[in-house]
Amino acid sequence: MKLYNSYTQMIEELKPIEEGKVSMYVCGPTVYNYPHIGNVRPIIVFDTLKKTLEAQGMDVLYASNYTDVDDKIINTAIEKGVSEQEITTQFIEAYDQTRADLNADQPDVAPKVTETMDAIIRFIDQLIQKGAAYQVDGDVYYRVDSNSLYGELSHQKVEDLMVGARIDENTKKENPLDFTLWKATDRGIQWDSPWSKGRPGWHTECVVMINDVFQKPLIDIHGGGLDLKFPHHENEIAQCESLHHTRLANMWVHNGMINIDGIKMSKSLGNVWWAKDLIAMYGGNVIRWVMISTHYRAPLNLNEKAFESAQKELAKIENAYRQGQVKVQIANEEEEPKELDQTLWNPFIEALNDDLNTPNAITALLECVKKINQLQRQKEIDVKALNDALFTLEKMLTVLGIKLPTIHLSQEDKELYRSWRNAVQEKDFEHADLYRARLQEQGIL
Repeated sequence: MKLYNSYTQMIEELKPIEEGKVSMYVCGPTVYNYPHIGNVRPIIVFDTLKKTLEAQGMDVLYASNYTDVDDKIINTAIEKGVSEQEITTQFIEAYDQTRADLNADQPDVAPKVTETMDAIIRFIDQLIQKGAAYQVDGDVYYRVDSNSLYGELSHQKVEDLMVGARIDENTKKENPLDFTLWKATDRGIQWDSPWSKGRPGWHTECVVMINDVFQKPLIDIHGGGLDLKFPHHENEIAQCESLHHTRLANMWVHNGMINIDGIKMSKSLGNVWWAKDLIAMYGGNVIRWVMISTHYRAPLNLNEKAFESAQKELAKIENAYRQGQVKVQIANEEEEPKELDQTLWNPFIEALNDDLNTPNAITALLECVKKINQLQRQKEIDVKALNDALFTLEKMLTVLGIKLPTIHLSQEDKELYRSWRNAVQEKDFEHADLYRARLQEQGIL
């Protein structure tokens, strides 16, 4: 499989550190509100990547964290008069439900910052001992000047960043680019540390959770939205370079951002779309189809037309799949063994192996649907070929995370179907309409 590596700015072959196994970490949400549609894109992108790798026999260990310590969480808890834990528990459950509604697997490991605090404090202490961090009045900062490689992910030079840096009123810092590893505070949830009562900085948390989950300083893939590339992922790499002399991940994979009707989604503009509302309106399949219809690195423009178009396309696929299942079961009293149709499957998986090109994979899937329809129109149906094409379509849909209902015909259903077909052939339209209505009621037609 080849992926675009933001670190090298090249499409590269994925070469797992451990043969046959892939370690993947994706930055998760700060849980103080319900997931919006922007949060949904990385969920779908990296779930699809995981499913693609697994479809080819790879063993994927996928971790995605929950940031359950943050000023926004504290502010929300104070505003609602509840504890931070009540807020984070509520919205972690909301995220888990959204994943399930989008047919996305839950991460194999979902670490929380609050459960990783001892390791975070040890990590910061090690950075201080290395001279890569310093403490002032209970706060701890990363010393950017200690790392000559700083800016390697975003391909920016420190001098250029300094020119563009805002005037920083924090005179405690040696350098305006230095970032917080530990923040002394008496507001909200806090922990004891060698420096003060406080809580960690955001950029440190993910590095430590990666080390903690995978038990190694270098993993195969680190993913997230393009907005995290700088400074968050840059700062993760800097800390890992200082302590472990690695860039934390061999491949850095970023998904593009989302626009609403051509305008960047922003709370300040009031154009935030909540995932739960869209799922209630259109269903998880449609949301997922819209997301994968555009390449993951490209900006994604959402509007009502995009969702309606996805509904129509999925309806055609479901119709072909349903009718194909019926035809196979009517023709076969006993279920025949199924095999992948390689002429259909190969273009599909090759598209996904080419930097997760889901639009081209969809094109290959639609060719499979076309073949299913063609096979059904034959006077003498090639049941084996139809069965294999249906099985291939099922595998494709599984990889893309689309769930369609399967049909299991009873003997009574088969007899009703045959009665309908006979009535049609005999032009007994009165009975044909009655049989058809019953079949439709049962979801067979």
